[in-house]
Amino acid sequence: FLFQMGALFDSMTVGQNVCFPLVEHTHMKLAEQRERCHEVLTLVGLAGVERKMPAELSGGQRKRVALARAVVLRPQLVLYDEPTTGLDPIRADVINELILSLSDKLGITSVVVTHDMTSANKIADRMVMLYDGRVIADGDPQTIRQSDNDLVQRFIHGRADEADLAAIRRGFAGARPTMA
Repeated sequence: FLFQMGALFDSMTVGQNVCFPLVEHTHMKLAEQRERCHEVLTLVGLAGVERKMPAELSGGQRKRVALARAVVLRPQLVLYDEPTTGLDPIRADVINELILSLSDKLGITSVVVTHDMTSANKIADRMVMLYDGRVIADGDPQTIRQSDNDLVQRFIHGRADEADLAAIRRGFAGARPTMA
């Protein structure tokens, strides 16, 4: 599982964070843990940062450390909660490329919860949109983009609902500017 904000332990080094699942769920020797840690940090482009603290890393680097920790046990499936949240478009694309590489090179299946349509369109084989507890769209990215469902189209294009906009307009009707 890759948490939205990484959920790294700030009192542990990068190496300790990545090895944490190995300590908790395996009987690997310390040397084997360190080797696996180096392996997964290399996969995410961060070889050599094992001794750094999370606070010494950028947001994108912390996200990649969290991803290394998520795959250190060599799972068949990784669940991602908003993996590109808080990242600029370039760093977000690095995460997208990592997700694709984990699938292509290691055979890891990814289930990604996201509102980032650029990311979704890049990494998805299949998209499912939920609204009010039910599926309102299901298909490959092209099928979703061509949906005739207004809610799906508004989500894809980031357009507010007319009722929401009308409420905002009513709220400003007759309001006086209070800025000095």
